[in-house]
Amino acid sequence: MLIFVAIVLAISVVLAILPMLVSTAPQPGLAAPRELAAKDSRFIEIPFEGTEGIEIHYREAGDERRGESGAVNFVLLHGFTFNAFSWSELFGFFSERGRAIAYDQPPYGLSAKLAPGDWDGPNPYTRDAAVTQLFALMDALAIDRAVLVGNSAGGSLALEAALAHPERVAGLILLDPWVYVRRPTLPRAVAGLPQFARLSLWLARYLGHSDALLRRSYADPGRITLQRRRSFGIHASVRNWDLAWGALLLRSLTDSVAVSARLSEIVQPTLVVSGSEDRLVPLADSQRLVAALPDASPLVVLHGCGHVPQEECPTSAREAISAWLTDRGVLG
Repeated sequence: MLIFVAIVLAISVVLAILPMLVSTAPQPGLAAPRELAAKDSRFIEIPFEGTEGIEIHYREAGDERRGESGAVNFVLLHGFTFNAFSWSELFGFFSERGRAIAYDQPPYGLSAKLAPGDWDGPNPYTRDAAVTQLFALMDALAIDRAVLVGNSAGGSLALEAALAHPERVAGLILLDPWVYVRRPTLPRAVAGLPQFARLSLWLARYLGHSDALLRRSYADPGRITLQRRRSFGIHASVRNWDLAWGALLLRSLTDSVAVSARLSEIVQPTLVVSGSEDRLVPLADSQRLVAALPDASPLVVLHGCGHVPQEECPTSAREAISAWLTDRGVLG
């Protein structure tokens, strides 16, 4: 019994001390986002309570009839740890059919990297904050109404946005949406312990320097090009990226994804597309989602594709989306 107690105490001491050894010092030699921008990169500042504004990196192309009747806007929402470049293979497709906007949700890609202490109001990394930032960006770009196109966690963001402001969402295109979340959350008092902040920072640095999630998102990782790897990891060259990612991951410990409880309230026409080989969102989850949405078209399954069909199987994804846009009259 004494040995067991000693082991438990030893483990407790290790868990209490080891996380505190993670350095919180900013990583040296990194650049400002604008120094890393692509030729078609754009930046715009959006308001957010408790900050001086959040600078958003985005890409834009297509129809310039801003706000005119008949103009179609597409806002493209990437998934967890990804960024706007995830939509490169479909960006031209959407811009040929309307105005296309792909942006980096903070703190990903080249958007602002707010670290703890950079805000004195609501946490900018909550689920509600992501919705607020989406509509603030649409306001800044004079987009009154849009079709939201979301992959993975971007799909759940699209659904949450449709619930928050249904009048501003014309339709939903969801690629392997991450809706039925299976991850534990912690009480805020527990997650607020300094050890969890350090552990979140350690995990952020690990994830941010690894392409493991990118590889797991493909049915065939051999399809990942060198350019794709570079654009996926562009955040790691931006100042304070790790501190910002750590803050987001820490918040995620207490911020649950609960949109699945309100799916019956979503009235927009919806297309759900799923890769048959998705190892992150089971095909059964996409089937369940389609059954729960009041105005969802039949599920489209792309054979041989993983979690990011817009990257791995762009031709099949384009065909499925084009057929839906025509059938549902989204393009008038």
